[in-house]
Amino acid sequence: MNLNNLFQNFCKKNNLEINTYQLKIIDELKNYYNLNFNKSFLNKFFSKNNSKPALYLHGGVGVGKTMILNFFFDLIEEKKLRKHFNEFMLSFHDFAYERKEKNEENIINLFVKDLKLKTKLIYFDEFQVTNIVDAMILGKLFEQIFKEDIKIILTSNIKISELYKDGLQRDQFKPFIKIMEDQSIECELKIEDDYRKSNDNQKQRYFYPLNQETNFKINKFIRTITKDKNHSSKTINVKGRDFKIEDFYEGVARFNFDDLCNQNLGAEDYLEIIKNCKFITLDSIPQFNDINSNQQQRFITLIDVIYDKNIPIAVTADQNIDQFTSSRLLVNPFKRTISRLYELTSIEKN
Repeated sequence: MNLNNLFQNFCKKNNLEINTYQLKIIDELKNYYNLNFNKSFLNKFFSKNNSKPALYLHGGVGVGKTMILNFFFDLIEEKKLRKHFNEFMLSFHDFAYERKEKNEENIINLFVKDLKLKTKLIYFDEFQVTNIVDAMILGKLFEQIFKEDIKIILTSNIKISELYKDGLQRDQFKPFIKIMEDQSIECELKIEDDYRKSNDNQKQRYFYPLNQETNFKINKFIRTITKDKNHSSKTINVKGRDFKIEDFYEGVARFNFDDLCNQNLGAEDYLEIIKNCKFITLDSIPQFNDINSNQQQRFITLIDVIYDKNIPIAVTADQNIDQFTSSRLLVNPFKRTISRLYELTSIEKN
């Protein structure tokens, strides 16, 4: 497989610029592929001990990490699985709940054996650890995944050594960091500009400020995209909890910010809600600060889930997209959210 030529053709087809930083990552991916998937190459030149089962690509927001690993992932012909990390951990917790009489180590072993039947490669985009429960499990879980020879590719905004930084009981998380550093090819992608913010990439689906004119524009937009669609409400059940979408137009859902982010909802709820949506409008996104940091964290999770499912959105907000403020603790993850808002308000509507 000539990854360099394939990548250059991919960029040309999609009108993307190519730079030396990207080509260095392609060289690393070529090495990773040869060590882990090119069996003839492995048998001829390398022992099993030389290969590392994970590739961890980190870099700033909008530098193209996801674009490059999506390109690579699509080329792999082995059984493979692309999962949002929150969704993956929810599947583990569901698996454990169904077998709660087993001890933790047996649960992990059983989960990974079941996982091995489904895939040889897992792709986690925008890997991050914020949940203390997940943080305490990851070391044993990933250790078992690597023992079963399941490969992993990941993108993240931060280095492996900085994962779960300042998190509760981080000392208990350090064995996971050691495992990842030992088992991963760690690469950094650097690009000066966020490719998602180019003027050519923007469509008029981000409406501000919150005033009568903006309200008129978003209502006109919704009337246009819901023409000939039936209006109704829709109730979704998430493990015994009901969530009602008040404005639902055969896959087009309209929410107020408070509907989704000012209630006690999490990734599991958002995944179930978004399964029913082909397009989302989100009204009245506020400024964020230390007082509403819980709502901001939910908003970050919501945008991550929407982005992972590639659902286009339209939003109204009180300020331009570049003028959002943030709570102090969420400044770094919120940079990713802002970058993703650029993309989600510009991708073509299905």
